[in-house]
Amino acid sequence: MPELRFPWIEVSILVPLFGAVWVHLLGNSERSLRHCVVICAATFALTVGELIDFVSLGAFEAHDHWLFLDWLFNRDIFVVDELSAYQLALVALIFLVTVLSTLRTKAPRFSLKLALISESLMLATFSCRESWTLILLLVASTIPPYLELRKRERCTRIYRIHMGAFVAMLVIGWAWMSMIDVHSSAVFVPGAFLTTACLLRAGIFPLHLWMTDLFEKGTFGTAILFTTPLVGAYAVMRLILPIAPSWAMQSIAVLSLFTAVYAGGMALVQREARRMFCYLLLSQSSLVLVGLELVTPIGLTGALCLWVSVGMSLTGFGITLRCIEARISRISLADFHGLYQQMPILSGFFLLTGLASIGFPATVGFVGMELLIEGAVDVYPFVGSMVVIAAALNGIAVLFAYFRIFTGRHNRTLIPMHARPAEKFAVLVLSVLILGGGLYPQPGVASRYHAAKELTRQRQNNPMTVDPEYAAAPEMTDENAAENQSDDSITRVDRPLDPPPVSLAKQPRH
Repeated sequence: MPELRFPWIEVSILVPLFGAVWVHLLGNSERSLRHCVVICAATFALTVGELIDFVSLGAFEAHDHWLFLDWLFNRDIFVVDELSAYQLALVALIFLVTVLSTLRTKAPRFSLKLALISESLMLATFSCRESWTLILLLVASTIPPYLELRKRERCTRIYRIHMGAFVAMLVIGWAWMSMIDVHSSAVFVPGAFLTTACLLRAGIFPLHLWMTDLFEKGTFGTAILFTTPLVGAYAVMRLILPIAPSWAMQSIAVLSLFTAVYAGGMALVQREARRMFCYLLLSQSSLVLVGLELVTPIGLTGALCLWVSVGMSLTGFGITLRCIEARISRISLADFHGLYQQMPILSGFFLLTGLASIGFPATVGFVGMELLIEGAVDVYPFVGSMVVIAAALNGIAVLFAYFRIFTGRHNRTLIPMHARPAEKFAVLVLSVLILGGGLYPQPGVASRYHAAKELTRQRQNNPMTVDPEYAAAPEMTDENAAENQSDDSITRVDRPLDPPPVSLAKQPRH
């Protein structure tokens, strides 16, 4: 396996971990926030350097040049590949802009130490390939939000029940899967455990109550950091997609599609900005899982592109709401607040990030949404229609929230409402990335397409994704198999990778 020119992976994981210790030693002084921003900026610079180094190698995967943790981990546990390279930079960016936009008055309520620990755990999660280590990291990442809820003396029962079920099903499912024959019918039970665990972590209906509860009871910053990187989607990509039979992927797609439309409708009727944002995030993240079920290069490419755009744009959307909350407390959508004249920069950024999340032209989400719809329509026209409906509902919800918050009668206030320099810098960074990714999308799309093809090959080469009827008949020749195989038994992963697949259920368009 190729090597990076510097141990980017391990250093980027260790920097925020040591930074958490340093911030803890500083206590609640005013310097803590500044030092935390510097640590997050250094971590982001390391992930960007890792991305540039990896792209320059021209390989699908690579590991560190030097390994500081050889005594603790195997050499191939922490690896960067085309699937995770962009996600690592995205995770570091999410943490940087969230911490950067935190006001000094809110720093005591928002735990900087837990934020840095969460960043270290998430970077390790997105760099991990070994299954049991990945499961351990997924379990550990659920602890910081719980500790914050306990510190704030909020009820943790809903969060504990859901995350406890997630941990139990994840561990039991993978342990069971490793002990059985992949060709036997017994694979159904552990597969169901793993699928349910990943759906729970992703917040798919009806397992989404913990997400609305976290946004309601936790700090807005912690809720953003825990949900916008889409760790549940990464668990599906690493644990479910390479080995899951068609029924598992179909169940994920059906529930995700329903969740996307349901959450889009719920976002329209919310009267509180936090809950509206929660359902908007839930709807858009569900569309990523819909794309994963297609298991075709075009559909997977759309899902991976949408993953990056949703994480980036909805983080910006969320920190805009968080900045407004820091000035006027919880935002009610039942009234018009008329804040445009007092915060024109935040109002423009609110509209930009909200529309980018639904794939508005010239933004980073446009190409991903178009590829997702194209891939869905080519395989299942009904799925493509439902994706369009979900996107339309989300767009209406964004515009509704914009008019409620920024239009209406102007109300004068005695405190300054304009954006601070740190907030302006965070807005500028995300705006450049959102518009730059929309106007020049080719490098990112090409990388996502290569990753999608590799994931499809992994499913093709894994015996667990093959129909047991044909896997149990080695004496059957390829010619006989081709004659006896019906359209219903042909899986999408058996279609050619180049050119993009065409649905078997309809004739090519002329």
